Amino acid sequence: MASYDIRPLQLRILRILLAIHQVCKEHELRYYIIAGTLLGAVRHKGFIPWDDDLDIGMPRKDYDQLMAHAKEWLPTPFEVVSYETDKTYPLPFAKIQDASTTLIERIHLKYLGGIYIDVFPLDGMTANPLVQRWHFARYFYLKKVQYFLYRDPYRHGHGPSSWIPLLCRKFYTLEEVQEKMKRMQKAYDFDASELVVDHDDGRKGIMPRETLGTPTPIVFEGKTVMGAEHPDAYLKQKYGDYMTIPPGEKQRQHNFHLLDLDTPYRERT
Repeated sequence: MASYDIRPLQLRILRILLAIHQVCKEHELRYYIIAGTLLGAVRHKGFIPWDDDLDIGMPRKDYDQLMAHAKEWLPTPFEVVSYETDKTYPLPFAKIQDASTTLIERIHLKYLGGIYIDVFPLDGMTANPLVQRWHFARYFYLKKVQYFLYRDPYRHGHGPSSWIPLLCRKFYTLEEVQEKMKRMQKAYDFDASELVVDHDDGRKGIMPRETLGTPTPIVFEGKTVMGAEHPDAYLKQKYGDYMTIPPGEKQRQHNFHLLDLDTPYRERT
C-alpha cells in the first residue's frame, strides 16, 4: 500500500470524471465507467476504498470524436493526452489529465503530466475464436514492441537487457507501431458487431455488445455518471464473485514516484 492519503487524490480524479460526463452529455457521446470503477460503483457506491484511479470506455466512434475535439470541449484545467494529440505518446488508449497537478508514476518513465483518468476505446470483435487468438497474439506483440520503444534501453545497464529495446529501435518506430495497433483495434466496428472488446483486457475483455448496451445512469460518490446497461453480467465476467472484498494483500494501490495536487506539471518542466 502507498503511504499517502488516498482520499484527496480520489476526489480530484472525480472532478475529471464529472467534466468528461458533462462534455459527453453536451455532445451526445457514449461512455461507460468500466473495470474497477464500475465495480466500485456497484459494491461501494463510489471508489473502491484502496483504489486510486478511474477508467472509462467509449465506443470507437465516440472516442474518436472526443480525441478530435477535446481541446475545445474540455474545460480548464483538463486536457487529453493520446496518440491522436501527441505522436510520441506510448499507449494505445488515451488519458484525460488535470494540468493543475503533477504526477510521475515511476522514476524510470520519462512522461510528466497530471493526475488522470484512462479512456479506453471500445471496438467490435469477431466471434471466430481462432481469429481472436491470432488477433491478440499480434496485438500484444506490438504492445510489447511499443513498450520497448518507449522504455530507456539502458534502464538495467548496458548488458543483455538493453539488446531487445535497441533491436526494436532498428526495425520499428513508435508512430508505425501505433498506426498498426490502431488499425487492428478498428478492424471490427463496435456498432455492427455482436461482440465488443476493450483491447487492453485481451480476449477476456470480449463480451456481448448487449452487456454494455445503452449507457445507463449509476451513482458514483453521490454523483450520477454512466455505466453498463447490465453491470452484473459485466462484473461477473470480469471478476467472478465481485461482491466479495479481496484480502488485504490483494488490495493493490499505486505507489507513485511523485504526486503533487497543488503544482501544475508544466511548472516542473
